[in-house]
Amino acid sequence: MSTRIPRTPVSREAAKGKALTLIESLPWLERFRGTVMVIKYGGNAMVSPELQRAFAEDVVYLRHVGILPVVVHGGGPQISSALERFGIESEFRGGYRVTTREAMDVVRMVLTGQVSRELVSLINRHGPLAASVSGEDAGLFTGRRKTVQVDGETVDLGHVGDVVSVDASRVRRMLDAELIPVISSVAPDEEHPGDSLNINADAAASALAIALQAEKLVILTDVEGLYANWPDRSSLISSLDAAELERILPSLASGMIPKMQACLDAVRGGVPKAAIIDGRDEHSMLLEVFTDDGSGTEVVEQLER
Repeated sequence: MSTRIPRTPVSREAAKGKALTLIESLPWLERFRGTVMVIKYGGNAMVSPELQRAFAEDVVYLRHVGILPVVVHGGGPQISSALERFGIESEFRGGYRVTTREAMDVVRMVLTGQVSRELVSLINRHGPLAASVSGEDAGLFTGRRKTVQVDGETVDLGHVGDVVSVDASRVRRMLDAELIPVISSVAPDEEHPGDSLNINADAAASALAIALQAEKLVILTDVEGLYANWPDRSSLISSLDAAELERILPSLASGMIPKMQACLDAVRGGVPKAAIIDGRDEHSMLLEVFTDDGSGTEVVEQLER
């Protein structure tokens, strides 16, 4: 039995505008249909119920038009809130959260036990489409501890790591089963068996996009994109190539460096396009994927001149 969808009256001009938008999306539907798109979900888009709903709708839309979305999520706001509730101090150095063993237990609990479940539930309101998997499951990610340089000094970040290997076979099986994988960014510690590492979700999404030979990586953030002259909003960079990004990367604000490094790594690893977009705008992902102007800043290996 089919479900009857109620019709909402609109003006003829409004209807024409919607039709033009659909036609504009046609070449992008042709390009991306049947391809993998890795999406990093995090930041402010995770804490607003309206934005959570819009994100889930966007992912379901991608799935129904034949794109294979894979969601990799962080959970910074939720982790900060949980650490505060447990009375565990937390600080950021060089754009990364310093994570003690005690804090790592909270990170795992929040990412795999809260954020993943909530996101899967939101997506599955539209049907049995999504399933969660931890970066620790079935060897998906393997991590190694990392340090960062801050003002010329090496800083130990504790249980924070980089992805050093990816076994994407389980994710591929999920895609073959027509599921939307929802992946939390934690990994077993390669050098310390039994320990877990907090992996930056941008870096995890980038590594997975490379392993899956994704057509595009999309990173949701809390700014409109990359600016040539922040805070001049008119200086938003719509697109740049890998060489230019590599040149300016050290001069970026610390919070932007992991995101732009993830984009650089992705395109250098064979992903044709990587983009950062503003997750505070409802349906910004659909604007990025299906319109000529896009949304935010796109990185490619080499710009067409």
